[in-house]
Amino acid sequence: MGEIGDGEVRERARALLAAHPPGSTPAADFLRARFDAGLAWVHFPAGLGGLGAPRALQQAANEVLAAAGAPDNDPRRIGIGLGMAAPTILAYGTAEQQARFLRPLWTGEEVWCQLFSEPGAGSDLAGLRTRAVRDGDCWVVDGQKVWTSSAHTARWAILIARTDPEVPKHRGITYFVCDMTDPGVEVRPLRQITGEAEFNEVFLTGVRIPDAHRLGAVGDGWRVAQATLMNERVAIGGGSPVPRESGMAGPVAATWRERPELRTPELHDRLLRLWVESEVARLTAERVRQQMAAGTPGPEGSGLKLSMARLNQQLSGLELELLGEQGLRYGDWTMVRPRSVDFYGRDAGYRYLRAKGNSIEGGTSEILRNIVAERVLGLPAEPRNDKDVPWKDLPR
Repeated sequence: MGEIGDGEVRERARALLAAHPPGSTPAADFLRARFDAGLAWVHFPAGLGGLGAPRALQQAANEVLAAAGAPDNDPRRIGIGLGMAAPTILAYGTAEQQARFLRPLWTGEEVWCQLFSEPGAGSDLAGLRTRAVRDGDCWVVDGQKVWTSSAHTARWAILIARTDPEVPKHRGITYFVCDMTDPGVEVRPLRQITGEAEFNEVFLTGVRIPDAHRLGAVGDGWRVAQATLMNERVAIGGGSPVPRESGMAGPVAATWRERPELRTPELHDRLLRLWVESEVARLTAERVRQQMAAGTPGPEGSGLKLSMARLNQQLSGLELELLGEQGLRYGDWTMVRPRSVDFYGRDAGYRYLRAKGNSIEGGTSEILRNIVAERVLGLPAEPRNDKDVPWKDLPR
């Protein structure tokens, strides 16, 4: 069978619409049918939401379905599942795990979260303390995770835990899928500077995870986690095609056009510079997406995520300056636990405060600079004196 092309993908999308008209088909049923038709991720294997087609052809399916008013799967609400869990399960999961998790993940019937960061292991993620001890066919997990987006709405979590303290820190970690409804899982809200509690801390006390929910080999969790993190940074920095003036550049440019009385030459110069940088980042993201069509994400995603954080903070700050006194207003400090992450919504004050987290989440900017320096630019690596020391012997 030859390689699937643009025309065939579009024809399959039209056949899906004919069999399941969006106007009369419940959204959940349509999304399940779309997955089964191979139009969820066209580059995934047949039977797992895809067609084994080139990744670039996803846009063809999306265009046909969007033009017909087909429902989407609310990607902002399930971004962690789509951008992090799904590619990891595809790469490292068993056939049984792929069959169990991928369909309800894509349709949004099951929300996912990420249990990686800990109070004492954020930037140094490999230093994590959460333990998993084998007990027959299960692992008993105890520990604490923090900065967990969507934990309050999630059914499943991707989790890394230490299974061998006798070896160096990167080698004693194992990767699991954790059921967030199991006994011993406690989720507590963390209120942010925006007023929301978008993030959470998660306490794990005697949580029993079946060995059948382990991804990858015992002790190989760091390698599996690196694949997750590379996908996360591409997803945050530029995981899907976007039009010009998307993201934080859009509101600033709109205000500039609509409020000429606010303009000054100095602000004009800064806006033009940041607009050009945003366009460069957008086009770079498109190039990375094209590279991904031929393989897996690499360290370039770290550079994209680093640029996104800096530009968001500088553009949101410029927007406040442009608005003057009006920029000091803040719409709503009510403590809510949102169902999805919104980098750009609400008012200028929200955008300014929310952007502060961009240089922390998904890998701190400091760590990402190290990755870009060492893995993209080929500069000498920083000294790491703990590489060969057993984790149990590291100073706390």
